[in-house]
Amino acid sequence: MNNLNIDFKNYLHFFLGLFAVINPIGMIPIFIAMTGFQSTKERNKINIISNITAAFILIISLSLGNMILNFFEISIESFRIAGGILIISISISMIHGTLMNNLIKNKNKNKFFYNKENISIIPLAMPLIAGPGAISSTIIWSTHHNNWNNKLGCILVILLFSFICWIFFQIAPIFIKILGSTGINILTRIMGLLLMSLGIEFIISSIITIFTKML
Repeated sequence: MNNLNIDFKNYLHFFLGLFAVINPIGMIPIFIAMTGFQSTKERNKINIISNITAAFILIISLSLGNMILNFFEISIESFRIAGGILIISISISMIHGTLMNNLIKNKNKNKFFYNKENISIIPLAMPLIAGPGAISSTIIWSTHHNNWNNKLGCILVILLFSFICWIFFQIAPIFIKILGSTGINILTRIMGLLLMSLGIEFIISSIITIFTKML
């Protein structure tokens, strides 16, 4: 019975850790900024694909992430730096307003090209939902709780968390109606600035960790 309680606490801690790192409530403005010009059907499809993809990425990270990083001799710090650079590149396009303009242009010009560049995979699923922070914490958790009973429980936690993210994104149209096109454009640039800060934070914290280990 005590073991069950300990397992439950571990799963609760893992869930709260994911919630803190990913912050699905804070992701709502980003989702609005990136899907504000989509139809309801397209937005719902992006919501489903992005959360399913993010869940799949986290489950793979839980099961094989540590082995993959070790195989390629990649440290978690290096992974976080790469993710930070990717986030910064995305944030620059958001600040300059080119991200949404390119999405609209590609959608109107070439449907096939627009589908190929589907934002549900990049950047929503990765690195915004299943980002370096979430992947790193998932890999770290798996190294400390590496038996398959705990991993199965953690997989269920990931699926539950993805479902909650889906619910949060489903209520995004309410915010879209309130903000309108002008508000979304302003919000896009604000969130771009915040994302750039997040990317820089990933890079700085990883560099500090690397230098600390060297000392």
